[in-house]
Amino acid sequence: MRKLSAVYRKELEHYFQSISAYVMISLFLALAGYFFYSIFRYYNYLSFQAGREPSLADNLNLIEGVMRPLMSNVSVVLLFAIPMLTMRLLAEEKRQGTFELLLTYPISDFEAVMGKYLAALSVFAVMLGGTLMYPAMLAIFSDPETGPMVTSYIGLFLMGASFVAMGIFFSSITSSQIVAGAATFAVALFFLIIGWAAPFAGPTLSKVIAQFSILEHFDSFSKGIVNLPDVTYYVFITAFFIFMTLRSLESSHWRT
Repeated sequence: MRKLSAVYRKELEHYFQSISAYVMISLFLALAGYFFYSIFRYYNYLSFQAGREPSLADNLNLIEGVMRPLMSNVSVVLLFAIPMLTMRLLAEEKRQGTFELLLTYPISDFEAVMGKYLAALSVFAVMLGGTLMYPAMLAIFSDPETGPMVTSYIGLFLMGASFVAMGIFFSSITSSQIVAGAATFAVALFFLIIGWAAPFAGPTLSKVIAQFSILEHFDSFSKGIVNLPDVTYYVFITAFFIFMTLRSLESSHWRT
């Protein structure tokens, strides 16, 4: 554990000793803030309309009208934020020629990968934690349901964890940060939008496609429900890409 902690601290220091982490966190929060402002402003407009037509008030709900759209938009922002966060993890080591040195350190591949993975995941957690101000503002001025807000953040964290695992894998197979970032974005986008094809497929195929969709599994979390199959899906995606990263490092051992 001490060796894993050493890699973790080294990577975390690298993030926060450079401007990259601050830029990524600032951009992420700026976009999330813009979406919150736009969605909440539209919700206020609907509330104003409901004041004139009381029948419209039955359809107004802070969770459905504000939090769920906000979480959906934030999940899209992750497509851009996570690749920027992970593309340098191992690709930079290869570019600078320190990758072979990393392979000769007295630490296991698992400790090296998990140390880097947990460091990127910690930065992502800070980014996500910054958005807690939005449900806090809703709680101050109104009385929204707490359950769906908590489960939405759990689902969003699990989604981000799977994206970070994808990122570290693609960073391990190339020396180009641009290629690693682009590949992470493309694969994450594929998992995000694959569910769109489900309505156009046959009954059996549509169920199979839906099982691969990240948004499909996130939907229950946004409704305040934590289902074991949904948690298992995110854990499996994360474990699979970490496993593939370890196999990538193992093949590098053979080549060197």
